[in-house]
Amino acid sequence: MDKIKIILSGGGTGGHIYPAVAVAEALQRRLGDGVELLFVGAEGKMEMEKIPALGYRIEGLPVAGLQRRLTARNLSLPFKVAASLRKARRVIRSFGADVVVGFGGYASAPVLWSAQRMGIPTLIQEQNSYAGVTNKLLASRARRICVAYEGMERFFPKERIVMTGNPLRGRFAEGADPAARKAEALAYFGLEADKPVVLVVGGSLGTRTLNNMMKANVERITAEGRLQVIWQTGKFYEREMTEFMQGRSSEGIWRGAFIDRMDLAYAAADVVVGRSGAGTVSELCLIGKPAIFVPSPNVAEDHQTKNALALVEKGAALLVRDGEAVEGLFPVVDALLADPERMRRMAANIRVLGIADSAERIVDEIVAVVSTK
Repeated sequence: MDKIKIILSGGGTGGHIYPAVAVAEALQRRLGDGVELLFVGAEGKMEMEKIPALGYRIEGLPVAGLQRRLTARNLSLPFKVAASLRKARRVIRSFGADVVVGFGGYASAPVLWSAQRMGIPTLIQEQNSYAGVTNKLLASRARRICVAYEGMERFFPKERIVMTGNPLRGRFAEGADPAARKAEALAYFGLEADKPVVLVVGGSLGTRTLNNMMKANVERITAEGRLQVIWQTGKFYEREMTEFMQGRSSEGIWRGAFIDRMDLAYAAADVVVGRSGAGTVSELCLIGKPAIFVPSPNVAEDHQTKNALALVEKGAALLVRDGEAVEGLFPVVDALLADPERMRRMAANIRVLGIADSAERIVDEIVAVVSTK
């Protein structure tokens, strides 16, 4: 039997790249040597390094995004789009793709657009509760639209929507004994067992708002000694936060630019504070921990706020606005830690929303589309 040839396209941010990688890994588990994969990304974006480092082939397109203010870069955009469409067609034809799967990001638009006009079936994976412009435009010709939130018929043809959740790499659900897992996690971070733990995480580069929130509360946290914090500063802010902490107590605070063992960070945490990107939300649904979201105001169509509100409306999370977080977030944390019953309800409500086999569900849809090609 000939190999099934699949193009996976998405990038620009980890939120588009790693769902695609999770599906690639699930395809290889399912089909083994019977599948051949090719990623398509945008030249100069992070996928051009991350994907080859994971052992996959990738082709880059010269596509770029529209700048929000008038710049010279916008003047070259039509030429880059045209060049990207031409290259996308060449790549699809040369590879002999049986199906193209788009995960969002600059590169997915020309690849899916070209495939649809070449008669090659396409699937879309929409990570957020508010659909992106690219996916809305491409949905009319897509065979399947895989989503992670209810109510997506606002954006897509209802008959082609499939609830799959967002695919994640690794295992975030607590499969081992929770008490033993928490003891291991507390030991890993050097924390005590008799005090609650708050995980503050702002992504790999970091989040200024959450770091400023910690700066405003560090002395109170260490002086009172009522709670402990795992504080991920992010690479961009590491030096600034290190300089800030010089001469200050860090009793009960683990601080680092990165958290290598996010599974243990989640296991240690009683409450998680972070942004509400699609990947983070999906992880928290699987681990089932009370969450306080501080949506980033600097993302397209304010989709992080919409992601957070989708959980808030189900009693599964709390939301603090970015502009209120520096002064207003820790009182919300204190109130939540003082209400164990509410924490239990939030944990139960968010866990119900988790889909552990999301990547496998998307593979089911890919295989079904190929079989009816």
